[in-house]
Amino acid sequence: MFVIPIFIEAGITGFESPAAEYVELGISIDELIIKHPNATFIGIASGQSMQEVGIFDGDLLVIDRAEDVSTGDIIVASYNGSFVCKIIDKSKRLLISASKDYKSVYISNDDDFKLEGVVTASIRLHRNKAEVNRCLPW
Repeated sequence: MFVIPIFIEAGITGFESPAAEYVELGISIDELIIKHPNATFIGIASGQSMQEVGIFDGDLLVIDRAEDVSTGDIIVASYNGSFVCKIIDKSKRLLISASKDYKSVYISNDDDFKLEGVVTASIRLHRNKAEVNRCLPW
């Protein structure tokens, strides 16, 4: 994939064709956002609890299982049978929503909790969300 860097400002009334004088970068989108290809998978965000950190319903999440987890990271985990995307506080054992409308959840020893990985990027689809959902196996 070739990347054509285009800087667009809001309120633009017209601009030259992006192909007129483009710079070809020898890098793929995979190389830009995936650090550990064999340990990375894509998920789809659902709900509104992470909007304040820029993750919206339907966004694609790039999740890396090889990244070390630190307090403050956005993670994906299996929590009592559900997949969740939250901010983690390791020392307090909390799963924190970005929205103040949702309470933090304490991870007790009785909970079924498995960290799946760190969210390293999110991708917002402006078109073809239905096509992505059509390709999913479930």
